[in-house]
Parts: sequence; structure tokens; C-alpha cells
Amino acid sequence: MAAPVWSVDPRTGKQREQVATEATAEEVDRAVRDAHAVRGALADRTVRAAFLRTAADLLDEAGEHVIEAADAETALGPGRLTGELARTTYQLRSFADTVDEGAFLDILIDHPDPDAGPVPRPDLRRYKVPLGVVAVYSASNFPLAFSVPGGDTASALAAGCPVVVKAHPDHPATSELCACLLRRAAARHGLPEAVVGLVHGFDAGLELVRHPLVAAAGFTGSVRGGRALFDAAAARPAPIPFHGELGSLNPVVVTEAAASERAERIGTGLAGSVTLGVGQFCVKPGLVLAPTGEAGDRLLKSLTEAVSDTAEGVLLDPRMREAFVAGVRARAALTGVQSPVTPGESGETAVSAGFLTVPAARLADGEDHDLLLEECFGPVTVVARYADEAEVSAVLGRLPGNLTATVHLGAQEAAQSEGPAARLLAELIPLAGRVLVNGWPTGVAVAPAQHHGGPYPATTSASTSVGGTAIERWLRPVVFQSTPEALLPPELREDNPLRLPRRVDGRREN
Repeated sequence: MAAPVWSVDPRTGKQREQVATEATAEEVDRAVRDAHAVRGALADRTVRAAFLRTAADLLDEAGEHVIEAADAETALGPGRLTGELARTTYQLRSFADTVDEGAFLDILIDHPDPDAGPVPRPDLRRYKVPLGVVAVYSASNFPLAFSVPGGDTASALAAGCPVVVKAHPDHPATSELCACLLRRAAARHGLPEAVVGLVHGFDAGLELVRHPLVAAAGFTGSVRGGRALFDAAAARPAPIPFHGELGSLNPVVVTEAAASERAERIGTGLAGSVTLGVGQFCVKPGLVLAPTGEAGDRLLKSLTEAVSDTAEGVLLDPRMREAFVAGVRARAALTGVQSPVTPGESGETAVSAGFLTVPAARLADGEDHDLLLEECFGPVTVVARYADEAEVSAVLGRLPGNLTATVHLGAQEAAQSEGPAARLLAELIPLAGRVLVNGWPTGVAVAPAQHHGGPYPATTSASTSVGGTAIERWLRPVVFQSTPEALLPPELREDNPLRLPRRVDGRREN
């Protein structure tokens, strides 16, 4: 008998209601086959764009109900969830605009040229087509923006790919509600409801990535869980792209000049970034390199005051709370580590924010303190005090890939195109997909130029899961060579009947 799936209140740890059952292998197979069978229904770009906009409208109309359901399962609070819902519907509408505009098809046409090079060039016409059914794995910490109606789903549907979403166990009722709204939006435009499938359960997640009709997968979660799915995707008889966001330390470097100019402001800003959402953001700064000396001391004093004033909060589930408490305890026990504000348990279900300090030399010298170079999910960061630029470079040289890397510079440093600041930025570029100057990484703007990804283990591919180019993950190029006009898809015909942007013989049109 299939196991029940319960909605649980993280504030009390008590079950609220049974909302589903874990999907059997047969049910996963049915969901994928149903999605595969209707993939042609998404071929019309006009219908796709209208579907995405209607999905956004329905989510907005049901906003109060959606936020209530999500808060009951995540304890993230109505304020945070109201913003997340707005981000989610904005993403859906943005991808609708991307579909309408059509540049994502990347149309290239080269006419025949017998003198083009050592080999005569035939007529070549290239564009991109959808991969097929996409498996989407919901994130725990974003029940909307990175879950059923989130960016992976929106970008896959925009590309013309049906999705089967594996719901996260922390918010199953929210997942069911959002899937229902997406299917209702599909039906309004004559699309089969099977373009959006939903399954529950750990085993269902493995069955999904192994299914022969699943063409690609998107994941946001832990290194352990993501790596297991990534390996399963690679081990298939026909491996598939697995776009996973797994973990990130998001280092921050504060220069001596920056600390001297605005130590108090940096300390307060750091506290806000670390504790935002009870430290449950994938871009939370988990390691801060701050100078020794008077300026660095002022920064720590400001950080101490701001973190001490932060209210306790509830993590998404008891498992995460246990991992946070154990992770902090193990890090605090390392030689040379101090806890100016000790993070950890608070009451039966809450946690308190804090931070640890350590001499940067201990991180640079060897492997004894490598635990401090791993993400600890929750409201905690590690401040490593450095004596000189050499220690900063030594620590940065030991870091794995990250989603973000941040540097806080002094005014004069920021105005120089050459010098220490430029060298520091050059050291950060290999570490992360987004490099920030004088800001904080929490808050990922949804914009065409955004990149939310980075070297492994931040992500398993070079793509982004946020912004317009996220659609590229679910497409592959196809070239038609010397194909009669009547047999070409409309996108590639000579007269460009769909008025799409394209490059012809090296020149941009439209």
C-alpha cells in the first residue's frame, strides 16, 4: 500500500492533513508517458505564452490561499511568501514575453556559397527545438519560486517541454494547490492537463530521473541528494542533462579600506543577509574574510549587535534543524574557533542566529578546518580574520565552486582599474557565477542578464536557473541542410512568416 504524504506544521512538528500518497513506479511511469504523449500540444508558441500568463493570473487570484498554504507548511511568514509569489508570477510572465519575442530559438541561416572556404557551403538553417519531458525537483526553501510553479517549470514550459514535478515533502499541500492552478490554466487554452504532472515520494524521484522518456532534469537542493540524482541521470543507458543547484558557501571578502570606511554598515548588512529567511537562502554568505585590527574589530562589534537583536526563527523541518544544530556544534569545536554569538537551538522548534570566528591562517594551512569551508544551512556564518592579502588568496584558493562571491571595497579601491581590487576580482571570477561589489548576495533579481549558477558543487552545469537564458537548458539545436522550402519549419523559411529575430549570412535581422 502506498505511503501517505502528510502536510506538517514546522512550528509545532505536528501533522496537519494527508494530502496525497507517495507515487508508485507505475504511477510515475503513467505521469511521464502522459506528459510525453501530449508534448506536441505545446508546439504553438502563442498558446504557450498565453498559458504562462494565465497561470500567473490564476496564482495571483488565489494568492491569499496559496500564501496561507505555504506558510502553514514552511513557517516562512506571509511577508516573505507574498514577495515570493510576486517573483513567481513575474517569472511566468517574463518567460511568456521570451516566448513571444522568439530570440531563444537562436535562428541562424547561411545561404549557399561555393566560395565560402576550402569546402563549398550548402544551405544551412539552424534553430532550437524542445528536448521533451523535463523532470523538476522542487526546493525546500522556495515553495513557490523554485517549486511546482517556479523557474524550472516556467522555463521548461516556455521551451515547449511538458514537466513532471517531484513535490518536496516539506510543502505537499502547496504543491498540489499550485499544480491544480497550472493545470486549470492549461485547460483554459485547450492544452491537456498532462503538460504538468506531479508526483510525491523519495522513490518517485529516483524513478523519475531514470525513466527513459524523461529528457532532462532540473534540481535545487542538497549536495547529497542532487549528486545522487545527477549520478543516476549519467548512469542511464541514454544519459540526460541534469541541471542541479547543490550547495554554495558564497564567500565575502571585506578589504581593509572598506572596513575602515564603513565597518558598522558592513556588519549590519552582513547580519541582515545571513539571517534573512532564517538563513535558508542558497546565496546566504557562509564565509566572510574580514581584516584583523581595529577596523575589523568594529565590523565584528556591529555584526554582534545586529545578530543578537535578530529574533529566533523556525527552520523548514526538524531534519534541517537537527543538521543545523549538529553542524554548528561540530564547527564550534574546532581549534581556534570562537562563538561571539552562539547559534543553535531555541525552545522546542526554533533556532537562534549567530556566527563563528577563526583565524584565516587556519583555513589556509591545511585540511583540519575544511568543515568551515562547507555550507551550513541556517542562520550562521563564519568570519575568518586575515592579516594580509596573501592569507585572503590562500583561503580563496581552497574554496569549491559557488553561486556568488562578494567583495566590499573602499571608495578609492573601487575607482582604480588596476591594483589590489582588480586582482581580487580576478581571483573571485573562477569561484562563482555572480560576482558582487559592495552588496549582498541574498536577493536574486529575475532579469535577462541574471546568472544563478556556478562551478561545481554550486551547480552541475554551466547554465542558470534564473533569468531569461534559463530556457536554454531545455532546448537542443537542429540544422536543416539543403532542405526544400516547402519542407522547412515556418521558423526557418526564407520569407520569415513568423517575423522572428534571426541572423542571416552573419547579419542580424529584426
